[in-house]
Amino acid sequence: QVELVESGGGLVQPGGSLRLSCAASGLTFGRVHMGWFRQAPGKEREFVAAIRWPGGNVYYGDSVKGRFATSRDNANKNMMTLQMNRLKPEDTAVYYCAADRGGILSSIRNPAQYDSWGQGTQVTVSS
Repeated sequence: QVELVESGGGLVQPGGSLRLSCAASGLTFGRVHMGWFRQAPGKEREFVAAIRWPGGNVYYGDSVKGRFATSRDNANKNMMTLQMNRLKPEDTAVYYCAADRGGILSSIRNPAQYDSWGQGTQVTVSS
């Protein structure tokens, strides 16, 4: 059974940075997508970023490209991080870590393809 646990959310001022972590257990990284999504009140769940295995290619949503970066932790292979820089008020949302064990590239941005989800962590960008 796959378990995903996010941490690192909080309140930050516009222009600031936050780092989220996702600890995964029960997951084999043979062919899988590990993704980040976010959902603001009244809005649909939005693709933020994902890493594809095998290969380690990274994909980003247009709204975060150039500001956010996701990677697998070198010291702990079961940990994924999301570094968020130059945060904006519109980045405010609950952020989720997710796993797609099907690993179909054309669906990497589709939340419906992900079969395991963390509980989410709140990120609030406000002065």
